[in-house]
Amino acid sequence: MALRGTHFQRILGVDFFCGTAHQTIARMRAGGLLVVPAAPALKDLPTNPAYREALLNADLAITDSAFMVLIWNLISRHRVPRVSGLEYLKELLQEPDVRAPGNTLWVMASPKSAQTNIAWLRKQGIVLRDQDIYMAPLYKAEIHDPELLTKLRAHPYAHVVVTVGGGTQERLGLYLKQQLSYLPAIHCIGAAIAFLSGDQVHIPTWADKTGLGWLFRCLANPSAYIPRYWGARKLVWLLLRYRSELPPLAIGS
Repeated sequence: MALRGTHFQRILGVDFFCGTAHQTIARMRAGGLLVVPAAPALKDLPTNPAYREALLNADLAITDSAFMVLIWNLISRHRVPRVSGLEYLKELLQEPDVRAPGNTLWVMASPKSAQTNIAWLRKQGIVLRDQDIYMAPLYKAEIHDPELLTKLRAHPYAHVVVTVGGGTQERLGLYLKQQLSYLPAIHCIGAAIAFLSGDQVHIPTWADKTGLGWLFRCLANPSAYIPRYWGARKLVWLLLRYRSELPPLAIGS
């Protein structure tokens, strides 16, 4: 991934965009793949080749990880601002192009989350037709979804909003980017909508801005999230060791 000017900062080989959420939205209007890497997934850069490839081939990566931003700003003189996936999504949902009927395909993680998210979007004035919703299957190590490709080829949506889990959504986004003959704006926002819709614990604006969203998730579901975020401590060593360089792939990955 070639460094793309002063609005980007390379961290662990990934060029993170350092503009505001508004500036990020403006860049995405032309299409492309946007990823929102979280610390628990970033730590796997040396051991997960498919995830690594997705981040390196994304058009925009935003600094959602408060942990990454904190450590980076402590060890580097090139400080970066944090733009969370939640902040980005709030800005995205104000875009007339995204709100227009039939212009955005929503890839939902499950029927339950889809029902909750659709009801919340309706309250925001965004009414989705049945054909504007795609229920993601359980993806395996290699992404292969011909049904989704057929749907997008039949109706070339301008936007694709992916709400499946981190580590998977980025690989799905790259799959779509590589397989489609046109390039929609692919927004891999993961759980961000769940924090707003009530599908997951509500994260207040103040908590998101102070980087404490992880704490709310851990308190709401300790068994699921405490091990996940504890594992993210490995990111500290990666940042101290490699800084802006891409960590080498571990043997056997």
